Amino acid sequence: MHLKDRIAAFAELGNIVRNYLSGEQSLSSEVRKSLDAAIEESRLQNPWFTTDNIRLAMDAIGQSLKKELLEKWLVPYQLPDHPAERKRIAVISAGNIPLVGFHDMLSVLITGHDYIGKLSGKDQTLPKAMGKLICTINPEFENRMVFTDEILDNFQAVIATGSNNSSRYFDYYFGKYPNIIRKNRNSVAVLTGKESQEDLQLLANDIFQYFGLGCRNVSMIYLPEGFDMPRLIDNFEGYSFVINHHKYANNYEYNKAVFLVNQVPHFDSGFVLLKEDQSLSSPLGVLNYSYYREPDVLMGHLNSMANQIQCIVTSLDVPDAVPFGRSQKPELWDYADGVDIIRFLKAL
Repeated sequence: MHLKDRIAAFAELGNIVRNYLSGEQSLSSEVRKSLDAAIEESRLQNPWFTTDNIRLAMDAIGQSLKKELLEKWLVPYQLPDHPAERKRIAVISAGNIPLVGFHDMLSVLITGHDYIGKLSGKDQTLPKAMGKLICTINPEFENRMVFTDEILDNFQAVIATGSNNSSRYFDYYFGKYPNIIRKNRNSVAVLTGKESQEDLQLLANDIFQYFGLGCRNVSMIYLPEGFDMPRLIDNFEGYSFVINHHKYANNYEYNKAVFLVNQVPHFDSGFVLLKEDQSLSSPLGVLNYSYYREPDVLMGHLNSMANQIQCIVTSLDVPDAVPFGRSQKPELWDYADGVDIIRFLKAL
């Protein structure tokens, strides 16, 4: 299978996903029913995976899988039609948000290697549904892709995503193989005080999509001194519905009780608690914030913590800044933890 064939297959997958989400009637009933069933099963398996959030994740994938974007992504690497030696790549995926491991699957298969997927128990159904679709589009992928619940063996490289704790186990077990091992990261937003109402409403997407469970969700906001906090909170109202989700509500109520008992100063919007705190990581239902004076000093501080930050959402002209509302819509070349997976796979 040549590179152009692999690109064409994934471009067609993107077309199918977009047609499914738009309700395109020309899409076959078999494909429609299989995706309906996958969404329903996934929703039942994991209460955090609401139908809206699953469709949101599918939409991000569908919008990225366009022929022109796939080619733009891959052209700089000058990939050969076939790798010098086809490798079996073990991919251990997280399960914090729907289809979070799809980009790893795409990267392995698009470079011509074989994918061995070890899925999180929290996200079993959707990746397999996508895998089935790509094999239907081009049956040659059937010999290049497998999902397993067994102990991993017979592989030549590893891509593993997990917590800081699990990463230590990954280092121990897979350290002798070429590897990419990802740890916990958090995303931050830097406001200037000049943001429009639309900017702040878009920022709410970066905070609340997927209930804030993704590493690209903003968990910490840096505000210029004197920032009008009620203005920020007012523009989050479009996400007040998150409190209707029982698991989110439980986290919010627990943290609210802790703050009240310990007399921790905070703002309460009724669905999210805002606490002044220097930590990049915040509990579910809580958003940390901190004030700054000089943007240059702040950016220097953030640069010193680059290995803890997934992305920075801001209108400031800083390297790799993400526009408001785009943190959960990364481009194909926006690599997790800043590690270029295509370069890694090409070099094997």
